[in-house]
Amino acid sequence: MIIPKQAKTRILIVDDSSFMRMAIRSVLSKDPSFDIVGTAADGIEGVEKAVALKPDLITMDVEMPRMDGIAALKQIMAKAPTKVIMVSTLTNEGAKSTFEALEAGAIDYIPKNVTDSSDAQNIFRQELIRKIKEAVASNIRRIQSSSIVHTKSAIPAISTPARPTSSKFLGKKIQYVGIGASTGGPVALQEVLSRIPVNFPYGLMVGIHMPKAFTGPYADRLNAKCSLAIREAVDGDILKPGLALVAPGGMHTTLVRQGTQIVVRTRPTTDYPQYVYIPSVDLMISSMAEATSGSMLGVILTGMGSDGFKGMQLLKQKGGVTIAQDEATSTIYGMPKACVDGGVADEVLPLGQIGFEISKFM
Repeated sequence: MIIPKQAKTRILIVDDSSFMRMAIRSVLSKDPSFDIVGTAADGIEGVEKAVALKPDLITMDVEMPRMDGIAALKQIMAKAPTKVIMVSTLTNEGAKSTFEALEAGAIDYIPKNVTDSSDAQNIFRQELIRKIKEAVASNIRRIQSSSIVHTKSAIPAISTPARPTSSKFLGKKIQYVGIGASTGGPVALQEVLSRIPVNFPYGLMVGIHMPKAFTGPYADRLNAKCSLAIREAVDGDILKPGLALVAPGGMHTTLVRQGTQIVVRTRPTTDYPQYVYIPSVDLMISSMAEATSGSMLGVILTGMGSDGFKGMQLLKQKGGVTIAQDEATSTIYGMPKACVDGGVADEVLPLGQIGFEISKFM
């Protein structure tokens, strides 16, 4: 019996830097499952080759002459929808552009690291290959962000909210909310948090896998688009009603009880080498479950892998409440699936319903 060869993943590289095009090609060419079908030096050429070559996946630079990566991405999604991973600089402006690209249809991003450090280059190489393989293996669904149009003045305070609709939530009381996400999370979190009113009476902690340079600009972006006050957390912050704190990138975040307050503690990754994803959602939710004695709601949104499952498992053991995003609305149904398959999700809800359901705990 002849076993057919597995088809290679056809990749188009779009970057105005000849060095980066060569570097990405060199990295990917070493993997026998990849086939580099072409390169492009700017957005216009990228769109043309995306239409002509019909690759399985595109790596796209953000800042390019003639047509930038975001404009090219929008044209590609209109003319020849393709999985696109953005290759972005680790700067404030690079972060802002990356989030715009994710809202426009990119499935993920990887920070561009052009330093001479061999460690940094190895991390870039490993992350690039991992993210491409995850994207190819997953049944990716893009979240339509066009429906997310809320602003701080657009969401009125809810004076008499309904109680949660699920019978599993009846009689359950919460004092805090912990939310975790990864791939697809930037747009998904905006959708969820934009549905929560300014007078929400509980503090929220958000963990999403992002590098250090990105979490601050991302929190600022959420703050500008949502009714809640949202900012990047710092060590010593206190969870307060109507405030959502975003765990800073490049380190881990834990929550501890001090008297009647729940306090943020940031920790270097070397303190918790067992956690692969940074910041770890498992660590954040587990510590939060301990600190609140289970008096919290845990929410796991779209993302690759199973980060968050162990935290939700502990939360369930302590009597907490849990929600996981459903498969149909997840960009990548990995993290929520782990919670569903592991039996630790009280409710499995579509993305557009999760924020409303959180609000009903008022």
